Amino acid sequence: MTTHFELEAEPRQRHGTRDSRRLRRAGKIPAVLYGAGEPPAHLVLDHDQVYHDLEDEAFHAAIITVKLDGKPVQAILRDAQYHPHKPQVLHVDLQRVSATEKLHIKVPLHFIGEEDAPGVRLQGGIVSHQLTEVDISCLPSQLPEYLEVDVSGLKLHDSVHLSDIKLPEGVEITALAHGGDDLAVATVVAVRGAVEEEAAAEAEAGEEAAPAEAGEAEKE
Repeated sequence: MTTHFELEAEPRQRHGTRDSRRLRRAGKIPAVLYGAGEPPAHLVLDHDQVYHDLEDEAFHAAIITVKLDGKPVQAILRDAQYHPHKPQVLHVDLQRVSATEKLHIKVPLHFIGEEDAPGVRLQGGIVSHQLTEVDISCLPSQLPEYLEVDVSGLKLHDSVHLSDIKLPEGVEITALAHGGDDLAVATVVAVRGAVEEEAAAEAEAGEEAAPAEAGEAEKE
């Protein structure tokens, strides 16, 4: 199910650092809306609403309805700037989207079946995530909130790659569409402690074999 997000926006009449500070003291955020062949629009958004929306993973890969002067505009989040020390959003960049033009956006990866993977359940490994998000291309109406990565069939040292991800209709992984590398998304790796124990056992076996070989050499 796709989560629907709406932002109430006001046109920003003044610009500059001083005005931005004034807005932030008033619980507002300066923002810009650009793209789709139209001039950039400078906006004012409510800080608390945006701050809480940004905490929702789905907000970062969603079509957002921006209501400006009562007119809805479809957009996606492109950037959010935060205060380095305070829990405060300083500025937001939004990009208009067209229903007929494909967009490029990063969507999160959700991993399923980790506990069922033979490499985890039977061989004592863990699933290591090489990627947590991926850039895709699709029409706005086809945009998924996330992509599922099924790792339930992985054995120890097995990997799942970009090409293994099941994609919704109309969705392409940008890297693969442009001939990029089929990167590993997740791999079942041995737990560090188990690796160290295995190495120690091998070393001990080697030490035991060395005196035996030396004794045989003396007999000869």
